[in-house]
Amino acid sequence: MGILNVTPDSFADGGRFRDAAHAVDVALSLVDAGADLIDVGGESTRPGATPVPAADERARVLPVVAALARQAGVPISIDTYKADVAAAALDAGAVIVNDVSGLAGDPQMASVVASHRAAFVLMHNRGRSDAMYARAKYAEVVREVGAELEAGMALAEAGGVARDRIILDPGIGFAKRAEDSLRLLARLDDAVFAALDRPLLLGPSRKSFLRVGLGERAPGDREWGTAAAVTACILAGAHIVRVHGVDTMTQVARVADSILAARTA
Repeated sequence: MGILNVTPDSFADGGRFRDAAHAVDVALSLVDAGADLIDVGGESTRPGATPVPAADERARVLPVVAALARQAGVPISIDTYKADVAAAALDAGAVIVNDVSGLAGDPQMASVVASHRAAFVLMHNRGRSDAMYARAKYAEVVREVGAELEAGMALAEAGGVARDRIILDPGIGFAKRAEDSLRLLARLDDAVFAALDRPLLLGPSRKSFLRVGLGERAPGDREWGTAAAVTACILAGAHIVRVHGVDTMTQVARVADSILAARTA
């Protein structure tokens, strides 16, 4: 999954793709580089980010989503926690909703996803961007994240979302300390996640937890660390990896897939 942020303040590439025509060209280049899906976001969800009005978010993402739905030839995902933004993007041609709030951001989200028969990425999180780290307290992070994902999945199904359209994301870096994110990656193949019986999406790309191994580096200088995390995710059973550097990470993913296949060859 290639990341396309059409925001001025994304932590990794803020402001680079705010022009819709340029953003579309960048997304098409991501597809050429190997992206199987494109995730379009119009509001930064980095820690401490300022919320964006729905009208502004729609203005940022809809021209891009509509153009990509016509041209890209791969599924388009809308990265939003607002139901009205999701509905407008789905009407414009998106087929996946990626909700970083795990349905906590808008009570209407499940019904919007269900009515459009869209796929739904349910991410684990606790609280909004400005308060999520205050709630990053776990006695046993794998067990607790698994239980909270299971509860979110039940909520989605109660709202009409078909179980076979749900993808789960443990939420690396969201309401997690660095050690929590690392432990989740290390135990991604745990029975807790296997029991949920849904595809897993992981988004480790350029995130701050990588500083544990890399030291202080700007997000754009964390590609080698991202490559290690992506490899670990795939070998542990991730089905989708969400990344910025699609050209490089496509090579990483293909080699990791080859290693995984060799286990049962």
